[in-house]
Amino acid sequence: MERLEGTLMNSLGIEIKELSEGKVIATMQVDERTRQPFGLLHGGASVALAETVASVGGFYLVDQTKEAVVGLEINANHIRGKRSGQVIAEGTILHRGRKTMVWDVKIRDEQDKLICVSRCTLAVVSQ
Repeated sequence: MERLEGTLMNSLGIEIKELSEGKVIATMQVDERTRQPFGLLHGGASVALAETVASVGGFYLVDQTKEAVVGLEINANHIRGKRSGQVIAEGTILHRGRKTMVWDVKIRDEQDKLICVSRCTLAVVSQ
């Protein structure tokens, strides 16, 4: 996945752990790259993780020689703060259309406590 080098995903330390049709699992450390000034996981980092999971999963499902996916809309509810350690995002597809996809992403901590829930709509575009 040379396309991922030099990207936000790379900068935030997001690692894809599982990728299959309609499902993606990724991890991200809660550290100086991903915390806000009060020491908690930055909501924007959670959203970046969620959109990354959806986008990687969406790209896996399209004809990569002709199509790509881009974020069209994303929302997130931040349920619980986290100061250190790791978060695990699991994305599952809710809708797979010809021009759009909708993904559900749940971000949890190492104890399986819910940190954030997100829904991301992707547009399928021609390359």
